[in-house]
Amino acid sequence: MTSTDPKDKQTGQTSRAGQPIWDAIILGAGAAGLMTAITAARRGRKVLVLDHAKKAAEKIRISGGGRCNFTNLNTTEKNFLSANPRFCISALRGFTPKDFLAMVDERRISWHEKTLGQLFCDDSAMDIITMLLDHLRAAGGTLRLDTAIKAVDKSDDLYQVATGRGTELARNVVVATGGKSIPKMGATGLGYDIAKQFGIPLQETRAALVPFIFAEAEKSWTVPLSGLSVDAVVKVGKTSFREGLLFTHRGLSGPSILQISSYWREGMPVIVDLAPGQSCLEHMTKARSDNPKQDIATALSGLLPKRLAKAICVRDGFKGPMGEQGNKILTKLDEAVHRWSVTPIGTEGYRTAEVTLGGVDTRAISSKTMEANNVSGLYFVGEVLDVTGHLGGFNFQWAWASGHAAGVAL
Repeated sequence: MTSTDPKDKQTGQTSRAGQPIWDAIILGAGAAGLMTAITAARRGRKVLVLDHAKKAAEKIRISGGGRCNFTNLNTTEKNFLSANPRFCISALRGFTPKDFLAMVDERRISWHEKTLGQLFCDDSAMDIITMLLDHLRAAGGTLRLDTAIKAVDKSDDLYQVATGRGTELARNVVVATGGKSIPKMGATGLGYDIAKQFGIPLQETRAALVPFIFAEAEKSWTVPLSGLSVDAVVKVGKTSFREGLLFTHRGLSGPSILQISSYWREGMPVIVDLAPGQSCLEHMTKARSDNPKQDIATALSGLLPKRLAKAICVRDGFKGPMGEQGNKILTKLDEAVHRWSVTPIGTEGYRTAEVTLGGVDTRAISSKTMEANNVSGLYFVGEVLDVTGHLGGFNFQWAWASGHAAGVAL
């Protein structure tokens, strides 16, 4: 039996054989999924959010060291990687960092700008999660956690979403399942499987914003430096970033390394400037003139941390007092400091990656609505799409913006 709610001409049929029909089922209770649900529910849509996790928005909870780098004031399309680089423009303009910040301020959540436009909660990422869940509840949306998604099918213009608790019907399905990063938190490739099922192409996926791993030969001198952090410029091809670099027991990490990892491919060298904005050659030439009896490693420690200076000198065989160092030696040392070339053997993979590069091919998706061009009522938002932001709050802004675009369209 079919019943119709005369109060809502938009939704029309509201049940089939006594089973309710949702206007939209959102798969995933992360940043993008919750924003989609809130936006649609505020427009009077009957929405259901499903997630297999026991708690909503776990990636928000752990982000930013527990304080959530929830957006970046400097967001533009240039902060994103995609095979279709202009795809993100419409959504980013439709919901800006200031729009999300207005939500945060309305809740009186205290925040601060750290560096480069990055905004963090003063207290806890839970402030953002609580805000989103409260907004969803107030708008009349329904959230069901600990609910496994078994299958998604479509017939007679209705989607059937089979779950561990039964089958739900909906006019629209929004895939907000994220990527493969951090599988211990429940990340899966479900969104990609759904795309393939409905004939939507994918761009190759790989771990991004992820630390590098070194071969044993390189680790022989870098492992003793584990925990040491320096300001650095790292470069792959024509792309470079200047931020902190951290030596680890497996290779390199830190903001600059996470950033450049999105551009790196196997076999490519990474060029590192360990003293950006300074001249090692000038520093060491002056040291030779001012204090010729000073040991070369000690002189270099005036430019670099002592442990790093000593490690470079031992690695490359630089030794003896400054007065004995010729120009060729100082030029080689300058090269070692400003143009250290290292080829990682890989990355730490999805286990520690902050995001997934690649995903649902955006050429098959409307940039204004996030709906699949050839599958009516099927939407993709957030990380599952082939839109990957730089480190620093950009991926959350993409989640808010793409979710808002889909929510308005539903």
